[in-house]
Amino acid sequence: MAKTLIKIDLNTPPTQQDCIHNRWHPDLPMVAYVKPGDEFRVECVDWTGGQIFDNDSANDIRDVDLTKVHYLSGPIGVEGAEPGDLLVVDLLDVGVLPDSAWGFTGLFDKKNGGGFLDEHYPEARKACWNFSGVYANSRHIPGVEFAGIIHPGLIGCLPSRELLDIWNKREAALFATDPNRTPPLCTLPYAETAHMGRMKGDAAKIAGMEGARTVPPREHGGNCDIKNLSRGSKVYFPVYVKGGGLSMGDIHFSQGDGEITFCGAIEMAGYLDLRVNIIKDGMRKYGIVNPIFQPSPVEPNYTRHLIFQGISVDESGTQHYLDATIAYRRACLNAIEYMKKFGYTGEQAYAILGTAPVEGHISGIVDIPNACATLYLPTEIFAFDIMPNADGPTKHIKGTADLARTTTP
Repeated sequence: MAKTLIKIDLNTPPTQQDCIHNRWHPDLPMVAYVKPGDEFRVECVDWTGGQIFDNDSANDIRDVDLTKVHYLSGPIGVEGAEPGDLLVVDLLDVGVLPDSAWGFTGLFDKKNGGGFLDEHYPEARKACWNFSGVYANSRHIPGVEFAGIIHPGLIGCLPSRELLDIWNKREAALFATDPNRTPPLCTLPYAETAHMGRMKGDAAKIAGMEGARTVPPREHGGNCDIKNLSRGSKVYFPVYVKGGGLSMGDIHFSQGDGEITFCGAIEMAGYLDLRVNIIKDGMRKYGIVNPIFQPSPVEPNYTRHLIFQGISVDESGTQHYLDATIAYRRACLNAIEYMKKFGYTGEQAYAILGTAPVEGHISGIVDIPNACATLYLPTEIFAFDIMPNADGPTKHIKGTADLARTTTP
């Protein structure tokens, strides 16, 4: 078993733990150092830092403070790593912490985060999940159980000062094009809730004012939410600062391609077992701009899928030019409408697409004017036959079970 390098306390607020941070900044102090070839374990809080609870109210999803997220464990320095190198990270294992063996999925309120389909599902909802070995099931979504592809939603290295300035400049320019948009176009630095790990005093205050938020993926990796980046994967990260500064968190028990509800995965606290190595001058040698990775050799063996198509025509019937985002949204909406015929609410079906190991594909991107996106829904995850037949669909899901809703304050 790998030695625990970073241990977290689930009963202590993350802001009181100096092995955790929630902003990207080149001057964050390393919390530990390892050598190439070392194997070690890193524990992580859930991405919200304990703001969500295992209950039947979605008030916590509605009211979560998104300026605090994500809470990451690290940064970890690797001896000998220098700017321009590639940091090779083997994900030896990803697992559940025994004291927190549950997960949650949120449909975020459009006014507080939103989601891929927030025009259709603008209100906060929540599903809580139980873990039965490799399987996940939920009291809020009956009739479905699946094996998860457990993975870190967020992992990456610290940016250089130059790279941080590029991020802040380009994202501020985007934000300025529509500063009053809901949800916002991007999340700019916000010092008030910045937690800069072991950085203290005035240095921490200044860094908090310019530290990049962890919401999007960027050149260094970050919040990529790649479900196949699981146990057994190998990742090659660009190194921008001395030591690399590897940080991670946002662990998912399972997720569909796109994590479409925003908090669409089954979110949880957990651990990662890692091994690190270095390829000197690897960025130049291989022309690396963003991380590359080998997928996991261990994945659920779902072989039967129902495939839903979408094209670049939005819900109003307006034609768009090779817009893959609209095409994938339409594929998701088509799948939701189909599942509703079996008794699921739209919110339940939406959550299934965010959490089950569905596959999203850009199947065609050259046939003007319509891109074709497809969504592969594994049929074996359902407790009933979901395939079309001559008799038509049967409402297998009956009763009052639904995602947790909000109540008045």
